[in-house]
Amino acid sequence: MGEPRRPDRVAEAIREQVATFLAEGAKDPRIRGFVTVTAVDVTRDLRHATVFVSVMGEADAIKATFEGLASVATHLRSMLGKTLRLRNAPEIHFKADESIARASRIEQLLAQVRN
Repeated sequence: MGEPRRPDRVAEAIREQVATFLAEGAKDPRIRGFVTVTAVDVTRDLRHATVFVSVMGEADAIKATFEGLASVATHLRSMLGKTLRLRNAPEIHFKADESIARASRIEQLLAQVRN
């Protein structure tokens, strides 16, 4: 049986690489707004990686950003395979992470209660 923590290490490496790619190398004009990679979840067999991203902006900009992310997923998969030297690079799936927006909303509600 393999190391149980390897998927965690691979997930962290993927998170760093995807964040760097989105900050520096994403050429798709649909990826706009403030995009933050919050977490990556990798299956035990390292075949699939779910990348949780938080996108700040208006609803149409968020939708366009996720379309752009979906279109660069295959390029990103290829890049990750080469950079991380993985035999089989995981399939990349992007998913919205609402935790930052939810935390902001809770802070607003608490501020209203205090006043």
